[in-house]
Amino acid sequence: MKKAEAAGLDLVEVAPNSRPPVAKILDYGRFKYEQKKKSKGKPKATSSVLKEVRVRPKIDVHDLDIKIRKAREFLEAGHKVQVTCLFRGREMAYQSIGRGVMLRVAKELEDIARVERDPRMEGRRMNLMLGKRATPLVQPAEPKEEEVTPKSKSMPVTHQEDFADLPAIPAKPQEAAEPQAEESDSAAEKPSDDPKESE
Repeated sequence: MKKAEAAGLDLVEVAPNSRPPVAKILDYGRFKYEQKKKSKGKPKATSSVLKEVRVRPKIDVHDLDIKIRKAREFLEAGHKVQVTCLFRGREMAYQSIGRGVMLRVAKELEDIARVERDPRMEGRRMNLMLGKRATPLVQPAEPKEEEVTPKSKSMPVTHQEDFADLPAIPAKPQEAAEPQAEESDSAAEKPSDDPKESE
């Protein structure tokens, strides 16, 4: 105790339950501060981690079903899901198709997820944010066979043929090729000066 007083420190019992009890000479204020930091520990990682699911405007139905199933797993685990639709090249002209794909994902997951941020463009990507619902929606009871109504129109499936109407972009400018074509046409139209050919 005298040594602690001489050093201007305190004699602190750090392990009272051990045999024999352990005491240290240290600054009591500093000791309490470190104990508080230890008890607080590292800040816990948020239980909600952002997961990403990527789709394309021309995605196939079965591929989309797999992406939706994966997004459902993420949501059930308590994570947020960002659905990203990537547009390449001339697909930028068909942003409505990409939006339709993303809204279909949101529709399929509406029983477990809520839309936190509507689809919006960021460069060549369209992003949609989904979060887990606090209380899942109750599925409506299936109607009896007599009461079956035709299903609402599902989102159209896009195929490679849907982009066939786009004009092809030439690799080289065609200006140089056009004068040659005009010369050959004018040569065909000119009457020949050779008398043998006229006979």
